[in-house]
Amino acid sequence: MLRPIEPEELPPPVAYRVPWTIDRSDAAHPGVTNESRAPADFVRVFHADADGEERTELWGQVLPGERMELCLCTADLDEVVVTVAWFRQQDGLEYVWRFVV
Repeated sequence: MLRPIEPEELPPPVAYRVPWTIDRSDAAHPGVTNESRAPADFVRVFHADADGEERTELWGQVLPGERMELCLCTADLDEVVVTVAWFRQQDGLEYVWRFVV
């Protein structure tokens, strides 16, 4: 049976700002920059090509201030949704964020 969670049972989640900024000046090659003060670990980027085939780029660790370039040359830029997944060292949790160009 479901029951409400009492406030004292679970600490409130700590807000975490998404560390990424996107430079869309070249839509086929957006720049993704880690704007946080902490590295992002095991960063992966997913998107579909125009033919529907899924693409994955493994970036590994992205350091603070580091800029990565994503190649979307084979994607339909009007339809593509990019997913970025990474781990934080502070809590070891995986985070996922999506954006469009």
